[in-house]
Amino acid sequence: MTAAQYPTPDGPTLESSAPLRALMDALSARFGDGLQAVILYGSCLRSTDLLDGLVDFYVLVESTPKAEPRLWLRLAGRILPPNVYYLETPVGAETVRCKYAVLSLRQFERGTGPGWFQSYLWGRFAQPVKPVWCQSTDVEHRLHAAFFRSGETLLRRALPALPPEGSLDELWQGALALSYATELRAEKQGRAAELAGHGRAFYAAMTQALLPRMGDVLRLEIHADGSLTYRGTVTARARRFAPALWALRRVQGKALSVARLIKGLFTFEGGLDYLAWKLSRHSGQVVEIPDKVRRRPLIHIWGFMRHLYRRGVFR
Repeated sequence: MTAAQYPTPDGPTLESSAPLRALMDALSARFGDGLQAVILYGSCLRSTDLLDGLVDFYVLVESTPKAEPRLWLRLAGRILPPNVYYLETPVGAETVRCKYAVLSLRQFERGTGPGWFQSYLWGRFAQPVKPVWCQSTDVEHRLHAAFFRSGETLLRRALPALPPEGSLDELWQGALALSYATELRAEKQGRAAELAGHGRAFYAAMTQALLPRMGDVLRLEIHADGSLTYRGTVTARARRFAPALWALRRVQGKALSVARLIKGLFTFEGGLDYLAWKLSRHSGQVVEIPDKVRRRPLIHIWGFMRHLYRRGVFR
């Protein structure tokens, strides 16, 4: 499978987007020659408006020590990747803002494959993403291989937990819903269906590109009207174990989500305010940070998060 086959979504480019160029200049100034790739994902990729909301990047570097001079944060990035940071920079009279997660390229390649039990990376990068800058053609090819590996890993692990046949939309809705359920999420129910519908052409192309390497567990049928249906051919043993495996991923993933939120308090400038904005935006409920949480976040964040969970702000 070649790099040219990856169905890269449309979106802003360095040539067409001044906000993207401004962010890239700032990232290049920080990481220098250690910068290997920058990947755009999330709502700003879908809307193509980088000045509306917060831009989401994954920044891949040669090694995490180059990315973070502070020893304890380097260790945190190795034990619980990724480290997440905040960046804003002027674009004319406006300001573009982003949060960016830092990983080494090697960590990224491991996390997007079957060697990772949790779906944090392979679930995320099975979705439409756009590399906006790569250090070399070799890095670009490695990224595209990782994206395909993510899609294959997600589908192989989701198929035993899904109905044995259905539409292609139902396949990806179900797979994304399983992955989303392993993290703390503020989005309302139906988010997986929304994402699958928005990226319908991408998922059709991705599935057909993956089919040669997944023929042992997946069949596709193209109907006269152009619609696609799938048939899963997984073993009965895989179906028996799938509910327990995904239940374990949910427990592990939610615990790690809390740990990443706590870690982000120390790397993400304005992290508490961003957390409140993010939860409010996706849940439709007003979230305000109490003074005691601002003063002593490590002590009081736990009770605050429990309170928000009981309110149904996230699941």
